[in-house]
Parts: sequence; structure tokens; C-alpha cells
Amino acid sequence: MTARIMMIDDDPDFVAGIRAILEKAGYNVDAAYNPKEGFQALQSGIYDLLLLDIMMGRGAEGIALARKIRKDPKLRAMPVLIITGIREQIAFLFPGQAVHPNFVDVDELVEKPVEPNLLLEKVSALLKASEEKKPQPQ
Repeated sequence: MTARIMMIDDDPDFVAGIRAILEKAGYNVDAAYNPKEGFQALQSGIYDLLLLDIMMGRGAEGIALARKIRKDPKLRAMPVLIITGIREQIAFLFPGQAVHPNFVDVDELVEKPVEPNLLLEKVSALLKASEEKKPQPQ
């Protein structure tokens, strides 16, 4: 079964590039260009993974969305991969580690621009880990 990925990022060129990489690897990719539209799509569809940008709209709207997803019973189990240029913008939040543990509850974070092989590696690992967590039929 082909994994379905939702990507929420306000940069259409970046979305097009990432979508091309993922679709070439055999994934189904949907995209939303703002957090509100993205959350509505997540609630109405079934996705195996979310790729999320942090800096959208008036600031770090992706953080609010990630927190909202973690509180939603239907969505909280879905793995979230943050792809962002945030580290350069607010580097003081990340003192010597990839993600500050109390910053936002996500599964993985990579920085823009993302290397295609690294992206595919992270996506594959998150999908595999998510599959392993699902209860197996008896």
C-alpha cells in the first residue's frame, strides 16, 4: 500500500520540489499552503505522515499547528516531520541540539534546504516506525 503524505508549507516552489522527490519514490503527496487549510485536509483525509513547515503566515504558525495535532485524538499518532529554516532564524532556541525537547512535540526535524536522500531516509524511517506501533490484527 502506498503511503499518503500531507505537506503543509507556504512556499509553492519548495512544495513542488519536495513533492517531486517523494512522488518519484512512489509516495502519494497532497499539499496545503497554510495551516488552516492543512488542518482541514488532515481532518477530512487519512494520512500516514505530515511534513510541516514552522515559519508560515505571521510567524511560527507551524508550531501552533503541531501542538493542535498532538491534542487531536484522530491525528496525534501520525508522525510529524518538520522541514524548516527556523534554526537560522531563532538559533538561540536550539542550544547545541537538533530540537529543544520542550519546544514542540514532533518526531523529526530537518533543515531547509533538505538533501533529497536525507528526506527519503527520514520519511521511510518515520513511516516504518509508525507501522510498527500500530496494533497488529490477531
